[in-house]
Amino acid sequence: MEFMHPSPATLFLIQFAATAMMTGIIWFVQVVHYPLFTKIPKEGFVRYEQSHTVRTGWVVAPLMLLELGTAVAPLLSWGAGGAFPIPSCPLYLAALGCLVVIWISTFLLQVPLHCILEKRHDHRAILQLSSTNWIRTILWSVRLGLLGSLAMRAGLA
Repeated sequence: MEFMHPSPATLFLIQFAATAMMTGIIWFVQVVHYPLFTKIPKEGFVRYEQSHTVRTGWVVAPLMLLELGTAVAPLLSWGAGGAFPIPSCPLYLAALGCLVVIWISTFLLQVPLHCILEKRHDHRAILQLSSTNWIRTILWSVRLGLLGSLAMRAGLA
């Protein structure tokens, strides 16, 4: 049985959907979830944070990996021809750049702060988490706009 590779347009639409979902999630986290961290009693905070990290990971990790995979896949076949040459578009490269910075921010800023909070209640780390998360909130929003623009130009929206 031969494996059918998804078309570049299908990969792009999957990427767009994953980005849209992550944009919605990150806005919820930024505006509702992280500010509420300051309301959790210190006594139960570590258990809450540990549970939060596991549960959130089950939601965002697959979406982030799907988004990354579908963003990089067109670059791997770039030059192979086809009617969907998005990787050569500056808007696509800008959207990809946003994604790279999102991943860097996640693993250099937010993950280490969550690691602190999984061990102890730290008001300063909570405030840093909320303030540094604006990087991802803004970049996912910009990325969604760039991909939306590309979808309209390609006649996919």
